[in-house]
Amino acid sequence: MNTSKLIGALLIIASLFLGYTGYNKIAANSKEVKVIGIKIDASNESGKQQGYLYIGFAVILFVGGIYSINKSKD
Repeated sequence: MNTSKLIGALLIIASLFLGYTGYNKIAANSKEVKVIGIKIDASNESGKQQGYLYIGFAVILFVGGIYSINKSKD
């Protein structure tokens, strides 16, 4: 197996893990309660922001993995 393909596969696997972690972090820090017709938002904004960063890094890793795999075909 080519080293470039191996690195690309590892980057894709890491991106999937990071994206899953980011999604769970966003979901865990988003809470909304409805009391007597009034919505009360009890979200943790810094936790949600950290989740969005994880997802952003996951996208970058995924694109890098795809690029590495396609580069090895040449």
